[in-house]
Formats: sequence, C-alpha cells, structure tokens
Amino acid sequence: MNLKELARTAGQMIADHRGLLAADESAGTIEKRFKSVGVISTEETRRAYREMLFTTPGVEKFISGVIMYDETLRQKTSAGVPFADYLTKLGIVPGIKVDKGAKPLAGSPDEKVTEGLDGLRERLQEYHALGARFAKWRAVIEIGVGVPSNYCLRANAQALARYAALCQEAGLVPIVEPEVLMDGAHTIERCAEVTLATLKAVFDELDIHRIILEGMILKPNMVISGMQCPQQAGVAQVAAETLRVLRLRVPAAVPGIMFLSGGQSAELATAHLSAMNTHGPAPWTLSFSYARALQTPALEAWQGRTANLAASQNAFLRRAQLNSAACAGAYTTRMEKAA
Repeated sequence: MNLKELARTAGQMIADHRGLLAADESAGTIEKRFKSVGVISTEETRRAYREMLFTTPGVEKFISGVIMYDETLRQKTSAGVPFADYLTKLGIVPGIKVDKGAKPLAGSPDEKVTEGLDGLRERLQEYHALGARFAKWRAVIEIGVGVPSNYCLRANAQALARYAALCQEAGLVPIVEPEVLMDGAHTIERCAEVTLATLKAVFDELDIHRIILEGMILKPNMVISGMQCPQQAGVAQVAAETLRVLRLRVPAAVPGIMFLSGGQSAELATAHLSAMNTHGPAPWTLSFSYARALQTPALEAWQGRTANLAASQNAFLRRAQLNSAACAGAYTTRMEKAA
C-alpha cells in the first residue's frame, strides 16, 4: 500500500473546484435513461454516449475524475484510445464502480445490503492494471416505519469498510458512499437523524478496518426532505443541516466530501452545494459526484444523433461549469438563466 500515492490521488480528485462525473450506470439503468430520449441501448450506443461526455472540449477544467462501469472502462474512443488512457492524459482520474448492487437483507427483507465482496481483491487488481485509480461502492439506506434498523446500518457499514480496505491494499482510493435515500415523506429532521446514525456506523467500521482516512473520499447524501414530504426544506436549511451533521460525524482527516445528487434536479443539487460552500471554511473540501444532475441536459440534447454532438457537449460542459462555481460558493440562479 502506497499511502502517499493514495493521498495524492485523493487530492487530485478534489483539486481546483472540480468534481466527479458519475458515468457508472449499469446496462439496465442506462437503458431506462436512453428510453426517455428514444435511444436504443446497445454496447455501441453506450460507448458513443460516454465518448460524447468524455471528449467534451474543456471538460478537464471542471471534472477531476470519472466513475465508470466495467463495460465502459474496457471501451475505447472512436480513434481507438482506451477511455482510461484518454482521461488520464487530460488530467482526469479514471475510476470504477465495483459493487454488485443492493439486495434484500437476510433476516430483514424490507431493507437492503450491497453485495460484491466475493472476488473483489482480484477484480481490483485487474481494474488497477486497466488504469483505474479509484473505486466506488454504494450502500442504500431507506427511511420508513421502523427502518433503518441497526442491523442494516451495521451490515452495510461493514461491507463498505471491507471494500475500502481492499481498495487501499490494491492502490485505489475508495469512494465510500452511504446513501440515505430521498424516497419517502420524511422530514429533513428525520433525514438528519438517520444520516447521523449511518455515518457513525460507517466511520466506526472504517476505524476497525484500519482505513487510512487521508486516502479515501466520502460520497454522502445531502440532508434533505423526502421527495413526498409536504414541507420541503429550503436551500439554506439543507446546507446548514448537512454541514451540522457532517461536522458531528466526519473526521477532519478525510480530504474530500463529494456529494451525490440522489434524484435532485440539476439546478437544486448545484444550489445546495454552493450554499454549503458559502458557510466559510470546512475541514474537508466540499464538491460533487453527480450522475443525472450532470448528464440530464446533455442526454436530452444528444438523443443518439451525431448531428447533436456539439449541442450535447455544450450542455454537459455548462452543467459542469456551474457545479465548479458551486464548489467555490459562487453559483447564482442568474447563471442558470444565462445558460
């Protein structure tokens, strides 16, 4: 394990008000996204779509890393350059999603635990050889009547920690992603309560598993009202409550917190991030690791047509630029109108 190299990679991922593009949708997930714009999902259309995003001129100014799916990491540009090599030459760190998805938790089937630890050591070694320098594992925590249970929190926290230890052993920076879902009618206060419990369980297990905090990235949810909650918390409240929870649970040694968007609109995810960065210095860099909140405008402009390449790349670049501004606390809604 090269601790200096892990810390250097983590530092590169959070540097210069840049963030991560999550382009790690499975074939099934991206098929749903493609259907929304009338595109048939094939290996080639998936490759072409990812190439459109990765080859956007100037993207390296705002994107520091890309999380890829297994299929994507093995693909190449139309000029025959492996995606990992292409991104590395731009100064963008290639990453890989390594979990196998959330499955019903034995003994508590209404809850989920993420699987994928079997054979992970060997897969990580292969991904490192293919050019990946960080990895991602997502745990899913639902809020409902009687859930999450302590059993669910502990099971997911232990899996995250075991994954993180294997990543650091293999020379990959682990992105630790415990996502408390927005689904439901819960209040922001309930989300805060569950997020506090989740982060406590996660960092307890990371400590037990001897994770080097300087060589990891945390990718949490924002503390936010459930989507069906009749009283939605405003941007200022979400920013303040998220920071309060993080300060209570996340050690200062963690270099970066890169938020997931979790189903928020592109505009709202950007506004929340910017509001957090206007609260003054935090112990960690606050940035983004978005999928839909970065890709949706580009996907809608692309629609699988080569003629739409410039328009879709412009839409993606603009969204990345706005989120980079949010990392500096400089985003305003007027920028949306200008875009």
